[in-house]
Amino acid sequence: MKARRGGKRVDMPRYLRLRADTLMGMFRHLPAPARAQALTALARATAEAGGDSARRYAAAGAKDAVALLAKIEKTAAELGWGEWTFGNGSASRLALEVRDSPFAAGYGAADTEVCAPIAGMLQAVAGLVLGAPCEAREIACRARGARRCRFEAILRKQP
Repeated sequence: MKARRGGKRVDMPRYLRLRADTLMGMFRHLPAPARAQALTALARATAEAGGDSARRYAAAGAKDAVALLAKIEKTAAELGWGEWTFGNGSASRLALEVRDSPFAAGYGAADTEVCAPIAGMLQAVAGLVLGAPCEAREIACRARGARRCRFEAILRKQP
């Protein structure tokens, strides 16, 4: 990462340092329906931007699935997104466990999963690794009392 003219950059995009409790506090202050919409929008935006980053990692040398997942795990930790561990997968599923999610920590106790950016990134990465569009969801969240946040991505069903 290089700091240039007040910005933090990895490869090309500009990164913003923002306290997790500031970002997630915004969601805490929204009414439930608006919160759900905003978290969904954040996941979608992360899937778009994160997909661009993952494609750049693949083009820069992380060409097979194992190398790409290792690069994503390393980069997530460097960016402060927790300790990522990709787990048991298949030809149609990719699992992810995250220790110390900043989104769960920043939100605090919740009645729903709150790590939308991680779900969005997993959606993008799974699409590359599994070779087709995927849906990702958080299935356990530290903000809801789980020991670690867990996610799964599965191939999107075709109509």
